[in-house]
Amino acid sequence: MTIAYPFATSEPVNQQIYRLLRQEIVDCTIRPGTLLSEKEISTRFNVSRQPVREAFIKLSETGLVQILPQRGTFVMKISAKRVSDGRFIREAVEIAIIRRAALAVTPEHLMQLKHNLHRQELAASNKRIKEFLELDDEFHRTFTQIIDCPMAWETIETIKATMDRVRFMSLADVSPPESLIEQHYKIYDGLEKRDPDAAEAAMKQHLGEMISTVTTISQRNTDWFEADE
Repeated sequence: MTIAYPFATSEPVNQQIYRLLRQEIVDCTIRPGTLLSEKEISTRFNVSRQPVREAFIKLSETGLVQILPQRGTFVMKISAKRVSDGRFIREAVEIAIIRRAALAVTPEHLMQLKHNLHRQELAASNKRIKEFLELDDEFHRTFTQIIDCPMAWETIETIKATMDRVRFMSLADVSPPESLIEQHYKIYDGLEKRDPDAAEAAMKQHLGEMISTVTTISQRNTDWFEADE
């Protein structure tokens, strides 16, 4: 018997399916190379195939799946070059954001960010990795809220889809949450001082770590990565 999935009424079903599948690909519940079946997923969520098809298209746009006519939809292997390119683009966008945020931040925003950091520490100490990643995203999304530019976060979220898979795999030891939290505090300090240069430097250090991380992770999981030229 199929049980209807408890979708929220405030967001289109195809977007919710996209987010659920995206999370399962990012946290490696769905492994690279897996064939995704429209029929199986529509049955799983008790929906028609149309919203599933639309979710697949969105996943394709973020570089997480490849849709091959007459063959099906496959979860893509991780491309180290795509991760590097995504980090480059994300850094350019987030530096522009953080510099403006350093001049626009309010005491209320700082309080919100500090509360988020405390929750990150709690999630990390209790080994709640998924919760930590959600709080990490919330921390960065807040910067776009400070400058009132939600489209900026939509852009970042699309760019970082492939980066997120490496980020999840790195949290055990390559780039532990405690290290990331320390970097987050440096960004926070730049905002608190209303110092765009300090905030930018902290952001560059934070996002730059992805370069060394992807090299280590790809060497450990060669079968999950593409052979980039």
